[in-house]
Amino acid sequence: MSASGTSVQPPADTTLRPDAVGFLDGLVIGLASTSPAYSLAAVLGPVVALVGVHAPGVLLASFVPMLLIAGAFAALNRVDPDCGTTFSWVTRAMGPGAGWIGGWAITMTGVLVLGSLAEVGVRFTLLAAGLDAWADSTPVVVVLTAALILLMAWICVRGTEVSARLQNGLILAQTAALGVFAVVAVVRGVRGDSPFGGLTPAWSWLDPFGAGGAALSSGLLLGVFAYWGWESAVNLTEETTNPRTAPGRAAVLSTVVLLLTYLAVATAVVSFAGTEWLAENADEEEAVFALLSSETLGGWDWVVLAAVATSAIASTQTTIIPASRTGLSMARRGALPRRFAAVSPTYRTPDVSTWWVAGIGIAWYVVVGRLSENALYDSITGLSLLIAFYYALTGVACAVYFRRQLRTGVRNLLVLGVGPLVGAGLLGWLLVLSVRDLADPENSYTGQAWLGAGPPLVIGLGVMAAGIVLMLWWRRRDTAFWRERAGTHGR
Repeated sequence: MSASGTSVQPPADTTLRPDAVGFLDGLVIGLASTSPAYSLAAVLGPVVALVGVHAPGVLLASFVPMLLIAGAFAALNRVDPDCGTTFSWVTRAMGPGAGWIGGWAITMTGVLVLGSLAEVGVRFTLLAAGLDAWADSTPVVVVLTAALILLMAWICVRGTEVSARLQNGLILAQTAALGVFAVVAVVRGVRGDSPFGGLTPAWSWLDPFGAGGAALSSGLLLGVFAYWGWESAVNLTEETTNPRTAPGRAAVLSTVVLLLTYLAVATAVVSFAGTEWLAENADEEEAVFALLSSETLGGWDWVVLAAVATSAIASTQTTIIPASRTGLSMARRGALPRRFAAVSPTYRTPDVSTWWVAGIGIAWYVVVGRLSENALYDSITGLSLLIAFYYALTGVACAVYFRRQLRTGVRNLLVLGVGPLVGAGLLGWLLVLSVRDLADPENSYTGQAWLGAGPPLVIGLGVMAAGIVLMLWWRRRDTAFWRERAGTHGR
């Protein structure tokens, strides 16, 4: 929106294919982006190590800021259905500087995590197929991981409809596998038919405060990571039927579905394995599910391995979506070089930005991962800073954008102001805690100080600093975007 309040329309050659996907497709993509099986496998052990049987309660508490920020996404999408989401909204509400940094944070989260997701997908596919020797071979895994990223990028370029059909199949397979695992695990846990003794589920497990303040704050940081990714549904807004309403509803509903899934599986795992074994194996992260699957399902352990594999593969593809479309949105507004705004004339997808995201993601994975596998894991841990930052920024932007409507009714005050600001405040609090915790090198995989601080903090802050430098450099090269001003609020 320009200073006069009129909308800035993208050039005709940078528009995406309208009505390519529907509401259910957006919901599935939002769920797949979060990678439920992979996320649970990665965080459940560490959360249990922190809070014990209250792990389901921590996942419940982590849901609150996610739901409030999802509401902000839905409200802002109704007035500005732009595939750049946070970048576009923050620019319109708070100016180009804040908008550019928000867009940079979204793009870099995708780049930093892409290789890790693809690697998990490759390893667990090999394990599910019984190719354990291949899964243990670093050269094989690296080559297959790069190939998987390129394949997923190619599918993204081929069209959003193709992506949606693939995601529908993957999410069904993943959900069915998790369901089988959860049912068997909780039944065996309740019966006491578990090699770990088993526990009977109790309502008190849903109390997030049962383990104390310090453990709760650390657990919430992990919980936020587990929910991250649902906004991919909104990045498809320009390609979705009913673009002003369907993507926002899909985002909100996806967080609810994730909550139910996480509570069910977390309760089942704690009931079957107990807290002692999970805490002892917390450092195994996603491998915890591989270990549990054989104990739970015996010869059918490939079911859970396949669930984690499909989850990571699905998320590899959907992680490319927000990064590439944010790049497109930024480029067509002049916030990035114009070539990133290119759209395939055949498939009407952002082909240039998609291939760039894939290429940079592979380069980061190969270079950082080969220098040190622990450094790669530390870069993923540093994501918590970027995630909390751009989610909180979106919540603040919502309240700022609609500030003139907050006094027009109680509903507007709560939905457009109080809710987003509370969500932003909770995430801001977690951001401060994250900076505090990640400053200690002992809280890193590397275990060594970089520039006097923990590697995840250095990587997270370094990525943001690099963004600021790039932003200032581009501002000197092209001033068009920087002439935009915060527009009118509440069209």
